Amino acid sequence: MSQFSEIASKFSPSGLKDKTRGDKVIWAIVIVLSLVSLLVVYSATNSLAYKMYKGNNFIYLLKQIGFISLGIVVVYFAHRVNYTIYSRVAKMMFYISIVLLIYTLLFGAKINDGSRWIKLPIINLTIQTSDIAKLSLFMYLSRLLSKKQEFIKDFKKGFLPLMVPVVIICGLIAPANLSTALLTGATSMLLLFIGRASMKHIAIVGAAVAVPVIILILIAGAYYDKAEGKQKELPAILSVGRIPTWIKRVQDFRYAKKDESPYQVQQAKIAVAKGGVFGLGPGNSEQRNFLPHPYSDYIYAIIIEEYGMIGAAFIIFIYMVFLFRSIKIFRKCPYAFGAFLALALSFTLVIQAMTNMAVNVGLFPVTGVTLPLVSMGGSSFLFTCLSIGIILSVARNVEENEGDSKQTKEVVA
Repeated sequence: MSQFSEIASKFSPSGLKDKTRGDKVIWAIVIVLSLVSLLVVYSATNSLAYKMYKGNNFIYLLKQIGFISLGIVVVYFAHRVNYTIYSRVAKMMFYISIVLLIYTLLFGAKINDGSRWIKLPIINLTIQTSDIAKLSLFMYLSRLLSKKQEFIKDFKKGFLPLMVPVVIICGLIAPANLSTALLTGATSMLLLFIGRASMKHIAIVGAAVAVPVIILILIAGAYYDKAEGKQKELPAILSVGRIPTWIKRVQDFRYAKKDESPYQVQQAKIAVAKGGVFGLGPGNSEQRNFLPHPYSDYIYAIIIEEYGMIGAAFIIFIYMVFLFRSIKIFRKCPYAFGAFLALALSFTLVIQAMTNMAVNVGLFPVTGVTLPLVSMGGSSFLFTCLSIGIILSVARNVEENEGDSKQTKEVVA
């Protein structure tokens, strides 16, 4: 009987509160976004599930419940680990991610001339190796930043050692996923700026990246037939890998007329227009039957269609609160590594979210990034949960340090 009472106490509200440390607002955000995910994924996949599984409308909902449950377990165990351990394994993970990215480029699953995924043989789960690489990079970069503060203004001793891993990871991600590489690079530069790196050095890197981007835009304009509304035939040198896809996306965003936009962009705009201020109501989406990937890349358009601008603003507000709480952790953390790590992981999640939402409403070229914690589960969903767990690990350490300081002051008093 006493054993039963002990087990029951662990799962009581007070027992769970003792086991779940860290920022309670971030915990609440995880729960809220998970609930939003269940509602919207079920709505977005309803017709697809009926068609693919002969009337079983709940198959994708059940899968999402499984992923969310597993994700919360990942968050819990990651937040229980002392975040200093992540510093110890950062270098090893960085090297492993390089090997995985190279393997993915050579032997990964190819979709649209780009290799992004590898398949795990036993559990038959596909993993996007860029997710591992981003997490490893920000761990390693946070560690280097914490160690290089004394030389951070020096180009050779401080800035260059920080840029080498960024260039390597972004360079290996770019051939298959240019948008992810650019977002990862932008997050890294933002972290270096906060880490007191020289603005002159950051500006040089920004200019170096801007040159090929400007060239890509100029090439897209030169090889776009405005009269026909389509891409001109590209020379052999511009037909390698995913270069034609990059050019096409720039052309669709920059030069195409409204009626010449890609199919998914047109359908997303229709969804946004139908949503209005209050939306059509939960489960009443019409564009889920026409919009490609309404459960992942274009899930925000479904949110707007069903919940209107109010629902759209609420999602933005949630991510902003998440960023605000992460910045608060950064300011309170007494150790540089934990502070930089929490900020880097929060920045990458919020920037990814804002990019996804911008694509859905036509403010950004099509990229293929998902909405963190809301899009239908996969390896990306689990790595998002791992990142949040690490942020909460830093928050837990801050909370414990504040508790120790308070006790010390009370004893002294």
